[in-house]
Amino acid sequence: MAIQSNHIFINMPVKDLDKSMEFFNNTGFEFNEQMTDKNAACLIVGKNMYVMLLVENYFKSFTGKQLCDSTACTEVIVSITADSRAGVDEIVNNALAAGASASNDKMDNEFMYGWSFEDIDGHLWEVMYMPDTDDDGDEEFYA
Repeated sequence: MAIQSNHIFINMPVKDLDKSMEFFNNTGFEFNEQMTDKNAACLIVGKNMYVMLLVENYFKSFTGKQLCDSTACTEVIVSITADSRAGVDEIVNNALAAGASASNDKMDNEFMYGWSFEDIDGHLWEVMYMPDTDDDGDEEFYA
């Protein structure tokens, strides 16, 4: 069997932790308070999926590399799923209302529906819905 991890933690530098937490709360996400302090906040994305929002100076302590300016450069796109097309729209609309900027137009094809935004630090987020059909012909959520 191939290697599989039980959890995923994405570490992401932020300029102002309080503003980032407010942004993601307003988008509809919650935080694990046990893993949150003045340097870091644990954003709960899904079951066993987390984004650690780290104050830039704290983030720098984990690497010898320089941080890129996420408003001008892209290192990664964080892609998450929603349980429906309406769920995609809800997450992105909430993010836009909380101060995000639109990244790309909605994408709609027979295999995937998606929309993306840039958070207040310029990090790219893509929200997708991908229906799948199980052996019974019922539509299932593809995860």
